[in-house]
Amino acid sequence: MTQRQTVLRPVRRQRPDRPARPVRRGTPLPYLLVAPAVLALGLALGYPLVRQVILSFQEFGLAQQFGRPPEWVGLDNYRELFTDAYLWRVTLRTVVFCLVNAAVTMLFGVGLALVMRAMSKPVRLLAQTGLLLAWAMPVVASLTVWQWLFDTQYGVVNYLLTSLGGDFQGHGWLLRPLSFYFVATVIVVWMSVPFVAFTVYAALTQVSEELVEAAEIDGAGPWHRLRHVVLPSIRPVLMVVGLLQVIWDLRVFAQIYILQKAGGSATDTNLLGTYIYRLGIGGGDFGTSAAVAIFMLGLTVLLTAPYVRSMIRQERTED
Repeated sequence: MTQRQTVLRPVRRQRPDRPARPVRRGTPLPYLLVAPAVLALGLALGYPLVRQVILSFQEFGLAQQFGRPPEWVGLDNYRELFTDAYLWRVTLRTVVFCLVNAAVTMLFGVGLALVMRAMSKPVRLLAQTGLLLAWAMPVVASLTVWQWLFDTQYGVVNYLLTSLGGDFQGHGWLLRPLSFYFVATVIVVWMSVPFVAFTVYAALTQVSEELVEAAEIDGAGPWHRLRHVVLPSIRPVLMVVGLLQVIWDLRVFAQIYILQKAGGSATDTNLLGTYIYRLGIGGGDFGTSAAVAIFMLGLTVLLTAPYVRSMIRQERTED
């Protein structure tokens, strides 16, 4: 018998894994890269805000535009405003108009996004093209069309309602505040729905189909799948879109102003945006107008604070 010769090979010692080099914190490079953008934003947004705050403590009218130094009045502009009952009526109108429009826009936008999800591809592309054209239409051009639709004598809306048996012959939609705000709501919602629909539809495409199918297998109906699976999955997107809608609808201006010029009563239909414009540009009282603008900024923070807190709470929960 031959003995097998075993060749002994040197065993390589495994080196212990080297510890990863600690990431150096406190390096100034990220801050240096962000600094130009922060500086540009500070100049573009910070200076007008500071100038507005200073202006709200001054008496600044037409005389100051021609060189007279402004007079420092302290809190007099704010005292005059907060004791004015008309400001609080305008504020109430603005808040109600904002919340109603934001809720209706979110309802129609989310519903349209869900419908687009169930459409076939050609129909969905056609619907998205129509939404995109409506969204891209300039505000003044679209408002001109809506004015003709609700025109007192030649409007299509009055003609259709009269043909259906209603008494709308020569009806003035912009003469009464309630019908004025109805027309304004239709226009604002029509302009805002495409953004909500596109954003929510993009979020819906990221919802896990396996999760929805698992809920269906477990016996969940369409409503329960929507409520307990789909909507919670896109809740962060809904929160951001809802926050943006509240901000945009609170500071709506062009739609209200153009409808007022078309026949609406400015006194009975002013919102904070048009009220600021009429105080400053229209009345020449720029100090009081700046005070209303600062008040509107505070109101915006107050209305959006619950959304921001909810978003921060959700991020902490996920972490």
